[in-house]
Amino acid sequence: MHDFLDTLGPLGPFLISLAIGLLIGLERERNPTAKAGLRTFSLVAMAGTLSAMLSALTGAPWMLGAGLLVLGGMMVAVHAVDDGDDDPGTTTVAAVVVCYGLGALIWYEHVQLAITLAVLTTILLYFKAELRGVSQQLTRKDLVSILQFAVLSFVILPVLPNVNYGPYDALNPYQVWWMVVLISGLSLAGYAALRLAGKRHGAVLTGLLGGAASSTATTLVFSRHTRQNPATAGIAAMVILIANWVVLVRISLVVAVVAPALWIPVSTMLAGGALTGLGYFIYLWRRISDRPDLPDMDMKNPAEIRTALGFGLLYAAVLFAAAWLTDMAGQAGLYAVALASGLTDVDAITLTGLRLFNLGNLASSQAVMVILLALGANIAFKGVLAGSIGGRQLALNILPGFVAVLAGCIVSYLLFH
Repeated sequence: MHDFLDTLGPLGPFLISLAIGLLIGLERERNPTAKAGLRTFSLVAMAGTLSAMLSALTGAPWMLGAGLLVLGGMMVAVHAVDDGDDDPGTTTVAAVVVCYGLGALIWYEHVQLAITLAVLTTILLYFKAELRGVSQQLTRKDLVSILQFAVLSFVILPVLPNVNYGPYDALNPYQVWWMVVLISGLSLAGYAALRLAGKRHGAVLTGLLGGAASSTATTLVFSRHTRQNPATAGIAAMVILIANWVVLVRISLVVAVVAPALWIPVSTMLAGGALTGLGYFIYLWRRISDRPDLPDMDMKNPAEIRTALGFGLLYAAVLFAAAWLTDMAGQAGLYAVALASGLTDVDAITLTGLRLFNLGNLASSQAVMVILLALGANIAFKGVLAGSIGGRQLALNILPGFVAVLAGCIVSYLLFH
């Protein structure tokens, strides 16, 4: 991008600002209540670039701020005078101010940032109706969920010390809580999507969103529903299998964030299970003739402080157990922890294996084996759970799918590791 600007000379920043103004102005032009459109936003963006240029040339940085004050005052005055409709025009005024700032960013060579922000601004303006619909669907419980996640991420995390404590230096408060934020964020995204989508989009989407929020909760909900209504065993099995298939995707995302160097080995192993699982899903879907309505899923908010603390304590305990047993029994001790902890929660031992890998205490193949063992234990536990609660028919539908996923992962591990 810098080479492109150099080729155009001083004109380059203004052309890019013009393009940004046209992009935002194009969206505003289609809004009949907006007081600014294509020409206004284009001029505003170039005014931002011009003000930044004059500030740099004259050594008077106040000129950039003065231009913003003049522009903002003009827009407020226009909307104050033209009060013929009920639209106060605050969104357009805010967009004009942002556009001016983006023009200034272009002059200071933050081109990629300015373009990204311009696209995001246009998206926010365009999807007004959809965003309003989402906000109206949110309940008080949903808003509390968002606020609690904000507390986890922006209040608690920054104040924790990034120092190793305890035996084997296994416990780092900042690292432990960062993993809590990561897992809670992934689960909250699925929980929010499930709340907004509801059950109206069918079994596949319910399984995908339920798995993103909590595969264990999804398994329990549909197993209990099958026990009350055995005729739903087929469709319930489909939802449960898809929800637990999403666990593979979650693990891959977590690895990409926490230990990118391990992403290819882990994803290769998981891909085998994902493919074999998809094959069975297609077979089961074609075999199901009766597809009754799905039950409502009243899940617990994964970002509640109590839930987050519970996961944090579990993760810390698994970290300590892994360090201790690895010291006492070597590799076998770590694998034993993976099997035991994976029964109830695959995230904690996955994060533990990734941390040990990042610290250089675990080889790539060993870290992948830890995840595979935890995943296998988790799948076995949920298979037993679903079968014992939902009954024989549900078990007959679910177990082949679980076996297919696990077998695919094992074969991939043996072939590529």
